[in-house]
Order: sequence, then C-alpha cells, then structure tokens
Amino acid sequence: MRAIVLPVKSLELSKTRLAPVLDPLERAALTLAMLEDVLDVTLTMPGWDTWVVSPDEAILEVSRRRGADTLVETEPSLDEAIRQAETEATGRGADALAVLLPDTPLVTPAALTRALHMPGPVVVAPSTGAQGTNLLVRRPSTVMPARFGPDSYRRHLAAAAQHHLPIAVAEHPELAFDVDAPSDILTLLQSPRPTRTRDVLRELRVDERMSARAGGA
Repeated sequence: MRAIVLPVKSLELSKTRLAPVLDPLERAALTLAMLEDVLDVTLTMPGWDTWVVSPDEAILEVSRRRGADTLVETEPSLDEAIRQAETEATGRGADALAVLLPDTPLVTPAALTRALHMPGPVVVAPSTGAQGTNLLVRRPSTVMPARFGPDSYRRHLAAAAQHHLPIAVAEHPELAFDVDAPSDILTLLQSPRPTRTRDVLRELRVDERMSARAGGA
C-alpha cells in the first residue's frame, strides 16, 4: 500500500505568521479550507491512501468525514508527526510514503500525479524559492530520514546524496506555492483556480483590509 500524509497543526497554532492580517478564528478557517482543497486532490489519487496527522479533533473530524484515515498526533512538532506516520507506514507494510504539506491549496491532480509517478526512491518538490519542501516521496519511507524545517530542500538533497540515492525533483508551480506570508494571500485571491481557500478569504474580505492597511501605510 501507499499513503500520502498531511500533517496539520492544531487550529489555535496554525499560520501564526499571518497574524498581521488574520485573527485566530480567521486563521483557523483558512487552515481548514486549505486542508479541504488539498484533500480534494489527494483523495483522487488512485492507489494512494490519504492520512491526516493532527492533534486537533476538528481537523481529524473533517478529514474522517471526507474519507481520509486519521492519526491522532501524540507528540508536538512536524518532525514528530512525520515520524509517527513513518512508524504507521512500516507497521502497515507501506511500500511508499509521501508527505505533502497541507498549506498548498493550489495543488492540482495533474501536478500531484506527475510528482507521484516520477521514478526512483526519492522525489522532492521544492517550495517557491527552492528553500522549503512541499512534497517528499520515499519508496519506502525508511530509505532516508525526512528533513523538514528551515532550508529543508537543500537538506533533503544532502540526505539523498549521503545515502547514495538518486533523487527526482518535481518542479511544478502548483506544488511550489504555499501559504506562509501575507503576500501569499494576495496570490490566492488573484488566482484563477477556484478553491475553498479563495472563497473563504473573499468572504472574510481580507483583500479590502489589506488594501486599507497598504493605503494607510
């Protein structure tokens, strides 16, 4: 079996870098909308299960309702959530494990399909600017450790080299974009791709507030 893991923080801790433009409830709504946009894609991948790892019951409930498997995060931090998924994957005999960060609401089925079908033991999709990693595929997950966090793209390349593994790089704009800063909100609002995330941001009138802030600066 093969699984795509979506690690999601608790809603109260999600997207704190967006605090200058979104309050905690708005950030929670954004996080849930992004998760659902990503679930729209991962749940259509034939031959792949979707696992959501989170300490937040609201996130787990939404994920279960959509048909994803859920793992209650037992230790805080992204690294621990991924290790928990790796242990689960080993126990289930998974021959491939993909970690997709769920703040990538512009991901498309075509882009994810192309990345998942790239050959070799390791596939990595860098974020915009090639600093972070938005997708890591390992066949199996034990071939090398995950290295998420600051400068993770370079560290994943280095880990593959250290383990003498060929690595395929999936360079797709839909996978490279993630929501990390207020400027990313404007990108979402201007995107022609219809998403729940864009709808939520429009309902919150975030663009009006950001324009007002810019005008008053």
